[in-house]
Amino acid sequence: MVLSTLTFSMLSAGIKYLRDFPTFQLIFFRGLGSLFLATYFLKRAQISLRGNSPKWLLIRAFCGLISMGLFFASLNYLPLGAAVPLRYVAPIFATFFAVYLLKETVYRLQILFIGIAFVGILILKGFDSQLSGIGFGIILSSAFFSGLVYIIIRKIGKSEHPLVIVNYFMAVSTLVGLIFALPQWVWPQDWTTWVLLGSLGVFGFVGQLYMTRAFQIAATNKIAPLKYLEGIFALLLGWFWFEETYSIYTLSGVGLILIGLTLNTTYKPLSKGRPLR
Repeated sequence: MVLSTLTFSMLSAGIKYLRDFPTFQLIFFRGLGSLFLATYFLKRAQISLRGNSPKWLLIRAFCGLISMGLFFASLNYLPLGAAVPLRYVAPIFATFFAVYLLKETVYRLQILFIGIAFVGILILKGFDSQLSGIGFGIILSSAFFSGLVYIIIRKIGKSEHPLVIVNYFMAVSTLVGLIFALPQWVWPQDWTTWVLLGSLGVFGFVGQLYMTRAFQIAATNKIAPLKYLEGIFALLLGWFWFEETYSIYTLSGVGLILIGLTLNTTYKPLSKGRPLR
């Protein structure tokens, strides 16, 4: 999971570095590399590319595409170290979606933990003058659709191989990205830029692969909180690579978000009492 979060952080840093390219062109390159790798491994394992629930796989793919596109766009307005943690408030949306759409139980203590994360969001927006209001709105919209993705994947359940889900997502991203990128296509000027563009899909695929593997070999409550290390890696990459500076409000807000989300992920009720639903 640590390797997965580091890889995803490198992907986010690469997107920010390439921010002069149109968003849909970045989506295309992000999808193309992962599509190639996912298709290769599915063919090698002789697993059908079609899947068992094409409708839900396509809905998941389009929600993921919208979330990814909004996240990429937000990096034009926000520091990397703030954008990544804000995107991971998606579990807050997912929690409420789970209550009202899937009729799942949420405990009152979990609402407290979500409240801690929400206070972190308020500190970032209310006190940190470095954060663009436009970027803030875009990144929360990205988190909203990411929360929908979590719920759709939960609805799909174990009926689909993880790589089939990834493959649909990357196929839709590649196709839509190419269609909308062509009118505003920007040709890379050197080999370094070509390599960075080509690496986006590789970073994304490796991050997804190792995250899936981590959940397969260890307990969820031990592994899931490590996902939020990505926020720490993003802060460090933003500091070293992009020379971003972070105010005490940024660090406090990000800290509360990570603490609240981690507590919500690891919480296990000792009894079945006091549920919200």
